Amino acid sequence: MEPTSRRKFVAAATGGALTGLAGCIGGVVSGGNDGRDEGDSQSTTRGPTMKGVPVRASALPVEYEFADLREDVLSGGPPKDGIPSIDEPKFWSAEKADEELRDADVVFGLVRNGEVKAYPQKILVQHEITNDVVGDEPVSVTYCPLTGTAMGFRRGETTFGVSGKLLNNNLVMYDRETDSRWPQILGTAISGEFEGESLQEFRLLWTTWEEWKAVHPETQVLSDDTGSVRNYDQDPYGSYVPNPSGYYARDSTLFPPLREDDRFPNKHVVVGARTDEGRIAFDEEALREAGLLEGTVGGTSHLSVFDSDLDAAYVYRNPDGASFSYEDGQAVADDGTTYDPADLPLDRVYAFDAMWFAWSGFYPSTEVMA
Repeated sequence: MEPTSRRKFVAAATGGALTGLAGCIGGVVSGGNDGRDEGDSQSTTRGPTMKGVPVRASALPVEYEFADLREDVLSGGPPKDGIPSIDEPKFWSAEKADEELRDADVVFGLVRNGEVKAYPQKILVQHEITNDVVGDEPVSVTYCPLTGTAMGFRRGETTFGVSGKLLNNNLVMYDRETDSRWPQILGTAISGEFEGESLQEFRLLWTTWEEWKAVHPETQVLSDDTGSVRNYDQDPYGSYVPNPSGYYARDSTLFPPLREDDRFPNKHVVVGARTDEGRIAFDEEALREAGLLEGTVGGTSHLSVFDSDLDAAYVYRNPDGASFSYEDGQAVADDGTTYDPADLPLDRVYAFDAMWFAWSGFYPSTEVMA
């Protein structure tokens, strides 16, 4: 497709109605249903603190040379901080949020350090990054609307902002300590003082307000009191309610992807995981229908289990090939023991939803389970 900019895209999509947006867009969410921090369970996850930023002891996999990735970075239209991060977030109670949100509205849910929070997509689509504190831990909740990815990161003593740049249509963040550049999906700096270092991630759950409040009635919810003038009832890219429309439904991307992969349509949603053995993607539609999918990457079995309460999925390493079936929303072991999808007796690995073009573009070696 012909390259364009987010500013032109917004103007075309809204007929110029969002003049207060000034070409900005933005988004986020989090931990498991049980609060177990995916990725944090692995000894390789937590590493040193560098310039106040906690990084991983071992870097996340990157399948390209950094110099090549830097050449593919391009401007999304808005300048640095033209899409303003939320740095002093305020929250509604669940009761107040019920007055402000529709049941079908997308939220990114987080359970971490004893706190439960939800970040509405319709607010985060205008900001892309929320620098928050959850249980006394500084974190950044991030969302890229162009790739459909919501990811959480520990941020330490710094905050993250929106650079205005994109890589593979994905948000490129920058840290305000060193101005290093971090593509969100990679979670790894491709330039600056932190080049080659990876952030410590945690899970955000992509779900709906109706489903999240039913499971977590005690939740706090990010409010629209952001300090910015925005129309939070209008998504510049389209809508997820009642069904995906606009950019979210079209197969075309705003900018050319890193590579083409026709195993799925571009915007098809997969649940992706990057493990020591390799990269693996589970077809979300097939997983929703089957309840459980299993596949092998790098000689190690991995399985994904669907959580019908939150319309979400979890991924586990299954090196011993333990057998499970799926019945009435539960995983069932050979001995008849039932497990909640979020709490199988296996090593749960960090996984997140992504549009297929984004996942396969960054991880061309990925195995697919459908």
